[in-house]
Amino acid sequence: MHWNLDQLDAFVHAVEQGSFSAAARKLGKAQSRISTAIANLELDLGIELFDRTQRLPVLTQAGQELYKDAKSVLAQCQRLSAKAGILANEQLVALTVAIDEAVPIEAFETFFIDVASAFPELTLTILNGTQQDIAHWVENRQADIGVMFLGPLSDTLEFNSIARFKQSLIVSPEHPLAAFPEPSANQLNQHRQLVICNSISGRQGITLSPIHWFIDSYYYITSMVGRGVGWALVPEHIAQSDWYTGTIQALSTRNIPGGLTMEMGIVKRRDQGMQQALAWMHSYLETMFDA
Repeated sequence: MHWNLDQLDAFVHAVEQGSFSAAARKLGKAQSRISTAIANLELDLGIELFDRTQRLPVLTQAGQELYKDAKSVLAQCQRLSAKAGILANEQLVALTVAIDEAVPIEAFETFFIDVASAFPELTLTILNGTQQDIAHWVENRQADIGVMFLGPLSDTLEFNSIARFKQSLIVSPEHPLAAFPEPSANQLNQHRQLVICNSISGRQGITLSPIHWFIDSYYYITSMVGRGVGWALVPEHIAQSDWYTGTIQALSTRNIPGGLTMEMGIVKRRDQGMQQALAWMHSYLETMFDA
């Protein structure tokens, strides 16, 4: 067998993108190179991976089985590259950290103060955005590491959970719902809900009311709630912030279906090495919320 990683990469991308041409666009290569790589992989393996009798290539049964193994091999290679970067002990002079706008602000202010003390010569860039902003920036190497609330991630990223937070149901003290400490689903449906979304994919949070607005910041949502615009589900630490004392009121979430726990963690590329400063940050963040 003489197959190689480029062939596996072309195969996996063709499966995930739905066609050879889409895989070529994703990888920035000519379609003929993708087609040739997959054809050579089939020859080297002695197996037909795609049925080409349809308008678009369709995985054969053998192709479906080998796709899982191909992904596993590529993931292992990414981990090998990452570990090699660690062992090389490369000196890091600049680093970009992306932080979800909804994380506990005070805790991360302390984190960055400690980073400044530990690495006085480091040039640091801090990006602040929504959940999928963080994933996008890390995946596209605009950030070296990110901290975000768990959501859909591509296969190029790894997520390491570090904390869980409850969500609070909040309204203005003057809002009609404020008269109901434990509002029913029907009562919530009668009023405007402010729902988190992100600026890249447009993905939204839990939408319960047929009347709703989408806003890409929990802090702006909370401010709007305080102005009586509607009700919302926001992370508990935001609802309890001194910034909103007297302007919002928390109600019971007992009648809201589904889980209301948010999982926060570190996100990084699988092929990202851990130079000294990055490894230090990763270790710090892992124990940051330990009781």
